[in-house]
Amino acid sequence: MVGVIPTEEALNIALEAGLDLVEVAPNERPPVCRILDYGKFKYEQKKKQQKNAKTHHTQMKEIRLRPKTGEHDIQFKMKRARGFLGDRDKVKLNIFFRGRENAHHNRGREILLSIIADLDDIAKVEKPPGMEGGRNMTAVLAPK
Repeated sequence: MVGVIPTEEALNIALEAGLDLVEVAPNERPPVCRILDYGKFKYEQKKKQQKNAKTHHTQMKEIRLRPKTGEHDIQFKMKRARGFLGDRDKVKLNIFFRGRENAHHNRGREILLSIIADLDDIAKVEKPPGMEGGRNMTAVLAPK
């Protein structure tokens, strides 16, 4: 903290110290300059900008159910799905059919449609419920 000094004198001080004279606030009257290592200054600015602009990589989270899954368990799974959607991840809902359960595809569709209806406030349907292979029915939800 030197105060107001002429530009020439500030440049000489910076040269003696082996540093740069950097204008940090050009719109002020008088303009504000600092004597510092310009390369280090730019590096720290870049790091600060990267830290503030962290990007979220969307993941596909999977929730597995069966046609005989109880109502409480479905509610618990919906709560997990709501958390995933809140973290901006996609959710893939899977209903697996085994043996005689294959005769009850309509029950699986009902479960998926009820989950989609309950999560309608924070999710949009990316892929509607449909059979995938012979044993599972899937739907994909994405955050709004």
